[in-house]
Amino acid sequence: MGKGDARREEIASFVIARGQVRIDDLVAEFGVSRMTVHRHIDQLAAQGVLRKLHGAVSAQPSGIYESLFRYRETVAPEEKQALARAALELIEPGQVVMMDDSTTASALAPLLETRAPLTVVTNSLGVAQRVRHGEGIDLICLGGHYHPTYDAFIGHVCESAVARLRADVLVCSASAVSGRSAFIQDGQMVRAKQAMMAASARRLLLLDSTKFGKTALHLFADLADFDTVLASSAIAPQTARALEDSGIPLRLVETDPA
Repeated sequence: MGKGDARREEIASFVIARGQVRIDDLVAEFGVSRMTVHRHIDQLAAQGVLRKLHGAVSAQPSGIYESLFRYRETVAPEEKQALARAALELIEPGQVVMMDDSTTASALAPLLETRAPLTVVTNSLGVAQRVRHGEGIDLICLGGHYHPTYDAFIGHVCESAVARLRADVLVCSASAVSGRSAFIQDGQMVRAKQAMMAASARRLLLLDSTKFGKTALHLFADLADFDTVLASSAIAPQTARALEDSGIPLRLVETDPA
């Protein structure tokens, strides 16, 4: 990532954390010119991440920025590593493993070589790059329209390719969970993930604690549609109890202490 790209993401994170920030405060915070700040803000506004106001900038409520792969990688990394290790225990040598674009699946990717031989099927460019040199890993990349926000392939071509395959296990995640429903921000990504579910014998849903108590634009699936829901033990106890009481196959995963 270039220096300008890194600063732009820092500005986006700074504004999103505060909701609304004055332009002058961004100039002082990042030690750059007003022109530079305006250039970054214009680019972020064009992406739908921020909204320009008179003398200030605010975060868009759409959740688009939370979909950016690089941003998602920075959220709850210890929990995602713990979830990845727990998911690895449910994968056996010789299986076909389908993986979505989630950063949790990306965290699992480097561990898969320990379960080789495996066939890995994915629409995620990041996952593909992490497993492509793995000994004993047979990689199948799903084609389609590349979407830089997700660092993944989506669309009709991707969905058609998935429909022609069968996997032993799917490893995926969601943008948000409210009650017993999982949500995704992007409708095209929903269709890709639902196609993966239909093509997989067993389905694992991995959720860090930041996903709970939120919603996104599109309904993805009922949590009962998954064979195992691996969730961080950092979720609220009452949330875990409610899910278990409603019959959700929940397994809480402890995060290793630092």
